[in-house]
Parts: sequence; C-alpha cells; structure tokens
Amino acid sequence: MGLYKTAIASQWILSALIAWRAFARGFDWSALGFKFQPVSTLLFVGVFGGTLLGLAHWFNLRRVSRSENPQLQRLRLLATKIFPHSRQEATLFCGLSLTAGICEEFLYRGFLFAALSAASVPTWAVLVISSALFGLAHAYQGRGGILGTLILGIVFGSVRILYHSLVPVVFWHTALDVVAGFAGMLYLVENKELK
Repeated sequence: MGLYKTAIASQWILSALIAWRAFARGFDWSALGFKFQPVSTLLFVGVFGGTLLGLAHWFNLRRVSRSENPQLQRLRLLATKIFPHSRQEATLFCGLSLTAGICEEFLYRGFLFAALSAASVPTWAVLVISSALFGLAHAYQGRGGILGTLILGIVFGSVRILYHSLVPVVFWHTALDVVAGFAGMLYLVENKELK
C-alpha cells in the first residue's frame, strides 16, 4: 500500500511541477496533448482500443503463467512485489493505474512531445526519443520490459500524433495497468489473500 501511495503522490507532484513550468514557458493545453475534440472519436478509440489491449494483455499474462520458461520464477518474484495481494490493495492499484495513465502520458507524450517539437526536433525523432525514455523508465521490469514498453511507447506516440490528443492513450495505458494488476494478482502473485 505504501508503494502505491508513494507512486501516486510522486507522479502527481512531478506532473504538477512540469505542467507549471510548461505553462510558464508558454505551452498551452492543446500543445501538451489535452485536446478533447472530436470527443466521440477520441472516446471510441480510447475505449475500444483499451478493451482490445486489455483483453490481449489478460490472455498473454494467463499464457505466460502456464509457461515452463525458467524466467517465470523471476517474473513471479517481481509480480509478488508490485501487484496487489488483496482486494484492498487492488482498489488502490486501480488508483495507481489511472494515475500512471494520466501522468505518464502527460510526461512522455504530452510535455516531452511539446518540448521537443518546440525545439524543432523532427516528429519521427520525437517519437523515438520519448519512447526510448518511456522504455528506460520501466527498467525495473528487465530488458524484456524495457523493450516491450518502448514498443508500446511507439504505438502510443503514433496514436498521439494521429489524433493530436492524449485521450485515447490515457485509456489504453490505464487499461493495460489495471489488467496487469488484476491478471498479475490472479496468475502470477503467490500468497495472495482475496479478502
């Protein structure tokens, strides 16, 4: 619970500080990816894409949990440290998932996109740089986690470029994190208490 609370607080504080500095430097909400039009399209892409990604992630975690791969024990150890063990922890984990969906997308595909674009960095390079940094931020997941997150960063960044909005990727990111927590608790965490 302490890990989740600390992560939630630190992400919101960091995002608030960066938003404050971004606005002080002349960025507006739109440049930072907070565009909400056309709302029906953005919501459809966000909810539909989030559902598809969430389902794929759920079935992948279930498949991995049945694997004979020797790396599975390492994954179980990590899962036991970071995924919820009880319903109370799962509730707070949902708050952490929403926080990560909003704050990480703002940091990597909102602010970073705006700052690099303002520095005349080509769009393809903005996408690569932000995705590489996003991947490195997930180094605690190991090399596979870095690579997987980098690829997700490219997909998320491409959608951000296509729609000029963070709305769809906030849904996607949140869905992936919520599914990771619940499927991880169900399939990977040892000694869970479903109370």
